[in-house]
Amino acid sequence: MEAKSFRKAGHAPSLLSAFLYFDVSFMIWVLCGALSLYITKDFGLSDTQKAAMVAIPILGGSIFRIPMGILADRIGSKKAGLTGMFLTIIPLLWGWLGGSSLLQIHMIGFLLGFAGASFAVSLSLASRWYPPQYQGLAMGIAGAGNSGTALATFFGPQIAQAYGWHSVFGFALIPLGIVMIAFAILAKDAPNAPAPKPLKDYLSVFKHADTWWFSMFYAITFGGFVGFANYASIFFYDVYGDGAHPGGLTKIQVGYLVTITVVAGSFFRPLGGWIADRIGGMRLLLVLYSVISVCAFAIASMPGSFLVMLLYTSVMMACLGMGNGSVFQIIPQRFSSEIGVITGIVGAAGGLGGYLLPTYVLGPLKQSTGSQVTGFLVVGSIVLLTTLIFYAVTRSWRKSWAKAESGVNF
Repeated sequence: MEAKSFRKAGHAPSLLSAFLYFDVSFMIWVLCGALSLYITKDFGLSDTQKAAMVAIPILGGSIFRIPMGILADRIGSKKAGLTGMFLTIIPLLWGWLGGSSLLQIHMIGFLLGFAGASFAVSLSLASRWYPPQYQGLAMGIAGAGNSGTALATFFGPQIAQAYGWHSVFGFALIPLGIVMIAFAILAKDAPNAPAPKPLKDYLSVFKHADTWWFSMFYAITFGGFVGFANYASIFFYDVYGDGAHPGGLTKIQVGYLVTITVVAGSFFRPLGGWIADRIGGMRLLLVLYSVISVCAFAIASMPGSFLVMLLYTSVMMACLGMGNGSVFQIIPQRFSSEIGVITGIVGAAGGLGGYLLPTYVLGPLKQSTGSQVTGFLVVGSIVLLTTLIFYAVTRSWRKSWAKAESGVNF
């Protein structure tokens, strides 16, 4: 009965379109991370340079998400989505036919941020079709496009091994073209979309403290997910690969491990939204942040078995994925009329968190200490502090706008 009510409440073709757009875009966005073991070998990079190389696409996505969110509010999510996919063709062609220097790789990676910006468009497309009681599930389904990461980490290394890593960018044009056609046919802007407003009105959301709080909390959940997803190949190969230990994991086997890890984060996102609809995103997030912190400290113990490590990383990524769904169960309740731009802003903060994690924490600490241990001790401490801050902030939210009489679980 509930599933039937959910289907009747919104527009299934648009929800499917939002998922497909996000899925193929996310796959493309993380290609540098999925191919990192092959690209870094060609250019002989240091630990810090490796981390920066996989993080630059995340920075690009973080920057492009705000204008794409505003564009979705001004011209509609459908036109904005088609624009984003058209722009994504540029770095794919460049990576396929060029990418012969590290500078070019950095520029290609930055332009892959157009794919990362799909977040602001796909979630606004889905959100506007569904009432408050289904926001968590709808946003979770659209956001499950994170699963594109698994496609990149599973197929990317195999294609690179057979045809070279440049060809992977060329092959990616095929699913992108298919999704562009499907999106053009199926996607439809919701009839209740607000009328376009002057640019200064969209940017007025920066005046609200809650914008910054949501940005901080999403920088932990989504930033942790995308940052580790891009760094995971380097991490697993460094700790358990055949380059470090005779008989260790091959690059393709590492790709399988990373795929399992990111699948956990991707497919638990809708579950997080669904649970948040029932018990409240604030309650769920408090639990998830606590578990994420414990997992980070467990990873820092560097177990000798890669299967034990896979368990730790998968649980952490599952909680990060559920946290992503939980944050976006709450946001539409606070910023219903500015969902496009607020999704862009908060999404940008999430991308920024994903950029900072490998570039300024995991990569440099690995290079300076010679071990991955310190980086994850720092990550666990940061999340623990965020848990305490989140508890304090949500107490004030319950006294202001997140009240029980609204009929929404918080």
